[in-house]
Amino acid sequence: MDATSDVTIFDILIWSGAFLSLVGLVGLIWCIVFVAKARRANHSEEELRAKLRKALPLNLGSLFTSVLGLMLIILGIFLA
Repeated sequence: MDATSDVTIFDILIWSGAFLSLVGLVGLIWCIVFVAKARRANHSEEELRAKLRKALPLNLGSLFTSVLGLMLIILGIFLA
């Protein structure tokens, strides 16, 4: 068996971090589209605030997920 085909824990860290970063990025893009649609819909001030309150937890969760993924990538690269 070839030594270059072995998957190490560092490869798993890097690829799982890349997956988490991608999931976080998709969530952030969804938040941007959601808020842009809400702004264009000409809602009243209170309705717009209510819609933005819905997007805030997902925005923060997506940001946390992407940061966690980037930390895993950096950890995998440093330890490899």
